Amino acid sequence: MGSRQEAAVETRRKLLESAKRLVCEKGLANTSVEEITGSCGVSCGTFYTYFKRKEDIVYAISKDMFESILENAQSADGPLMERLTFFMSRFSGYIEAGGLKLCQEWVRNTVDPDLVDDPYSRGKLSLDIGSLRQVLEEGVRRGELSADAPVERLALMLTDVLYGQMLCWCMSGGAYSFGERTEEFCRSHLGMIMAPFIEG
Repeated sequence: MGSRQEAAVETRRKLLESAKRLVCEKGLANTSVEEITGSCGVSCGTFYTYFKRKEDIVYAISKDMFESILENAQSADGPLMERLTFFMSRFSGYIEAGGLKLCQEWVRNTVDPDLVDDPYSRGKLSLDIGSLRQVLEEGVRRGELSADAPVERLALMLTDVLYGQMLCWCMSGGAYSFGERTEEFCRSHLGMIMAPFIEG
């Protein structure tokens, strides 16, 4: 990577960090592009080199982290139930760590896919279903899950749980821990859901 590319990567990283901090403090509606660029020492025009509009930065903030969560869940050595719990609890824990305001902004800006310009966020639901499907398919490959397990249906159900919990957390104003709620679900219900399909 040349010095110009390294500088571009560093500028984008600064914009993302600045936006995340400001949006978590104030919400996206109360954060201007000028504040984001000013707090990391770049010109306002630089923002538009990396993002089409202010909302796009909210989508970009989460992309790398969710890819890393999936990668770690797939490569872990533990049994399938541990890998599923890891994925689900890291998913909710990461969102909670990003802050209620950031999550509310993301929900507000993605609830109508026709209004989403960013391809990553337009397909985020499909990506999350696909991520859980991959974790389950890895369980089939390792012989932990029966070959006839309804992988697609299970992936849809578990994604529904995560998204439902995320929405309820947003609507409650963060009255409880989203991460703890997901861990509680994994302890009390995930085993019952998966039991009919676990081998051995």
